[in-house]
Amino acid sequence: MIDPWFSLKLSLLVAFLATVVVALVGTTVGYVLARFRFAGRDWLDAFCTLPLVLPPTVVGFYLLGIFGKRGWLGQYIYSLTGWTPLFSWQAAVIAAIVISMPLMIKTSRAAIESVDMSFERASYVLGKNRLETFLKVTLPLAWKGLLAGIALSFTRALGEFGATLMLAGNIPGRTQTMPLAIYQAAQTGEEQLAVGLVMILTVTSLLSIVLINRLQSKW
Repeated sequence: MIDPWFSLKLSLLVAFLATVVVALVGTTVGYVLARFRFAGRDWLDAFCTLPLVLPPTVVGFYLLGIFGKRGWLGQYIYSLTGWTPLFSWQAAVIAAIVISMPLMIKTSRAAIESVDMSFERASYVLGKNRLETFLKVTLPLAWKGLLAGIALSFTRALGEFGATLMLAGNIPGRTQTMPLAIYQAAQTGEEQLAVGLVMILTVTSLLSIVLINRLQSKW
């Protein structure tokens, strides 16, 4: 039985938690790619971009191999805790993080590369370290691009389907996010319910984008 409000609340929770992680990790990786030159830099960029171009089901298959009970990471989690992230709402968060991460990395890299490095050099001359320079110089100058990346990551996490289905499953009242609820409603011929869920998800995503745009123009 589909519970639309549970699915909406779960989707918002998953998207929020995923966006927090993506904002922190994605900005860090974007900064590294923008400001450091090292062997394997292009390979790191390609690897980070891969979830953006691979079918979500393929990404989900890889995640199963990582977080499954016999996966290279999941086996240790299971042996230590007796718990597996598979078919849990936490698995939906993991899937959303992996799928939306490339958007944050790409936008944060572009935003940081657009910052004139002479400002950062001046900060170093004044005795500030790299972290202080990033927080007090780079971040204030690149924040609009970073905010755009956060908005894109949130909406992408909100609409994630394929990898979530593979890793978390479609369990009503447990792991059924809005996209999964829409899929089930369409499959079972509940067209009115499917249309209603589609409209809710569309309006939620649209409002998120409009809010971010207003914040950018206001600040």
